[in-house]
Amino acid sequence: MALESEIVVELTHIQGYEFNVKFGLENVPDLLLDEPEPLGTQQGPNASRILAAAIANCLSASLIMCLNKARIASNGMKTVARTRLVRNEEKRLRVSKVDVEIELPATISNNGRMDRCFGLFEQFCIVTASVRQGIPVSVSISSDGKTLFTQS
Repeated sequence: MALESEIVVELTHIQGYEFNVKFGLENVPDLLLDEPEPLGTQQGPNASRILAAAIANCLSASLIMCLNKARIASNGMKTVARTRLVRNEEKRLRVSKVDVEIELPATISNNGRMDRCFGLFEQFCIVTASVRQGIPVSVSISSDGKTLFTQS
């Protein structure tokens, strides 16, 4: 596979388990990463939370892109990612699964254009497609308490 682009982030160790992350983007503030107790002091999110956020953001942005192209307003969408941590045979914590729930505003009605988006949007999510090669990621989309789409 040919390298088409590259993203570079820079981490600098501060103390304990705290790292400052520079994203190399103008007008984007640095981010402080830290581990929860007992290792760190949880001054910022840890890598597992960043992974969950990256998956949820990528899926949400891909869905918004498709809904925008179909001229369906998506303001007020809410996404929750639940990451399951388990211990492997060596008693090391691992991410075993990520469940993403996307809640669309109740004002959105399911129509053919939205169904088309449900069939396409995941294909454009770089992060989820990559993570799924090693970690199961399930997705559900609902609106007004009704499930509109599920993918495991």
